[in-house]
Amino acid sequence: MEEFVIVGGGQCGARAALALRDQGFDGDITLIGEERHLPYERPPLSKEHLMSPEGIEPPFVVSSSVLAERKIATVTGDAAVGLDRQGRSVELASGRRVSYDKLLLATGSSPRKLASVEGMEHVFYLRTHDDAQRLSQRLVPGGHLAIIGAGFIGLELAAAARQRGLEVTVIEALPRILMRAVPEAIAARVHALHRAHGVRILCGTSARQIAAHDTGITLSLNDGEILDATTLVVGIGAEPRCELAHHAGLSVENGIAVNATLQTSDPAIYAAGDCCSFPYGDKRIRLEAWRNAQDQGAHASANMLGAERPYEIVPWFWSDQYDFSLQIAGLANESTSTITREIDEEALILFHLADDQRIVAASGWARGNRIARDIKVAEMLIAQRAKPAPNALSSSAVSLKSLLSRS
Repeated sequence: MEEFVIVGGGQCGARAALALRDQGFDGDITLIGEERHLPYERPPLSKEHLMSPEGIEPPFVVSSSVLAERKIATVTGDAAVGLDRQGRSVELASGRRVSYDKLLLATGSSPRKLASVEGMEHVFYLRTHDDAQRLSQRLVPGGHLAIIGAGFIGLELAAAARQRGLEVTVIEALPRILMRAVPEAIAARVHALHRAHGVRILCGTSARQIAAHDTGITLSLNDGEILDATTLVVGIGAEPRCELAHHAGLSVENGIAVNATLQTSDPAIYAAGDCCSFPYGDKRIRLEAWRNAQDQGAHASANMLGAERPYEIVPWFWSDQYDFSLQIAGLANESTSTITREIDEEALILFHLADDQRIVAASGWARGNRIARDIKVAEMLIAQRAKPAPNALSSSAVSLKSLLSRS
């Protein structure tokens, strides 16, 4: 009987394990996770999980009863620390070895650390459910939360903290917020929304010195300001978890390098989710996104069973802040021009075009779920490599669905 092992007990790994059973695999499946919890989803950790000071359960992907029913052996609280490619086994921190015929690495990513705050009290990173629980207890009304980094995690955390009654200051070294992932026109609206809710955002600013004291943190900023906070969160990005792959001699390139079928440089080993870099168009990319983790987990499982299908799904991600939502399909940085579709005074979609007028991305911003359907249609247009007329894209009177190819 074949033995399939999945290293990584998160969204990606769990979806892969379930998908193996859905596709008829009747061999042994072992899902290995270093956290004490069963697999859970991470997006709520920076949103609704920070809204309550009380302890709440992680948003589990799958229950223990379903795992047992589907005969998926689950290891929790025991990290994979070694990989023997010749003997085809994974070594765990406990000393146990788990053999495999095929292996999926879904090790995810970890927060990029700031060396100057190592070991300090009152300093937090946000990646796990336990991180969120500890941080939530610090979000006491009247406190002052400082956040280094104006990416999605930092801004979602800022929104949650303001709604909990804290003063919030966000420090960003780059000239504007969300600079790596979001077009400037939408980032400006996000910035204005936070400002309207009382968040202070300092762009082009960094902390020259950070010191902890009994009741909090003091930050000396590069413009001479001294900032006192009760809590500091560092949100300066994430790094792929590649240690196992690197030490085992697998190809690593901004993540565990995989081919179009998500197979690594070892034919018996696949990788998926935040930890892997994969071909997209004429480049290699790595995505830290909920849906990518889910889709790649299921896709890798099919290819482990011999499907050999290339992964060609259009990237998509979202962020909820206050009662607004930002959604992006495709990669906006591949575009050379942009067409704006104004839906109403609160909602818009930007269509990002390549030189040949092909849609390569769409970025939307609106209250609630107002743009969800349009972004879904935009995903389909991107997948079809569509080249609609510019006036059709810009006019909200024209149904995007009417622009889809019927072939």
